[in-house]
Amino acid sequence: MATSHFFNRRLHSLLGIIPVGVFLLIHLTVNYMATRGPESFNNAAGFMESLPYLAVLEWVLIFLPLLYHAIYGLYIALQAKHNVGNFGYFRNVMFMLQRYTGIITLIFVGWHVWETRAQMALGTKELNFNMMADILQNNWMMAFYLVGVISAVFHFSNGMWSFLVSWGITIGPRSQRISTYVWMTVFVLVSIVAVSALFSFTNAEYIKEAAKLTTH
Repeated sequence: MATSHFFNRRLHSLLGIIPVGVFLLIHLTVNYMATRGPESFNNAAGFMESLPYLAVLEWVLIFLPLLYHAIYGLYIALQAKHNVGNFGYFRNVMFMLQRYTGIITLIFVGWHVWETRAQMALGTKELNFNMMADILQNNWMMAFYLVGVISAVFHFSNGMWSFLVSWGITIGPRSQRISTYVWMTVFVLVSIVAVSALFSFTNAEYIKEAAKLTTH
């Protein structure tokens, strides 16, 4: 039983980085192309859609690993004892935030997949700049996406710290402290990238440009 739990924790940790974490960074990079205008985003998204065996790649490298990571992560979150009220240490707080952002990210990703991939499969929407622009015109949805994206980036960044500890890469206090600085810096920088991309989809000039691209 203990061996099974150890294996599941290791697999959960590994899948959170490869391939789920890698996909997150790729996805945010594609979204960031929106800061250069609708055509740049459409070209980047179109390239990803043109990959051979895309459906197989999505299920094998994204959906199934994400599903396992989410289900087992939810189990860990429900079993966890934070003790923040009694022990307000930085790492204890980060442990709590890791669990909460994991739950928020799970809800956000589920909704995002429904609004994008599912609608594309149903034939109601096309993958382009207009898809995200239409979603984010609603202020409530913009707020939801901001919280969801920042939660996902935090969960990945802080998860990298935990991954390095659990896999015996950062063992001592000094290396763990340096790792904290590194991954919190990554969190801030990647969050800026992610938030910049979201606001690009609400840029009035870009929306006009996207409408022109659609009519041609």
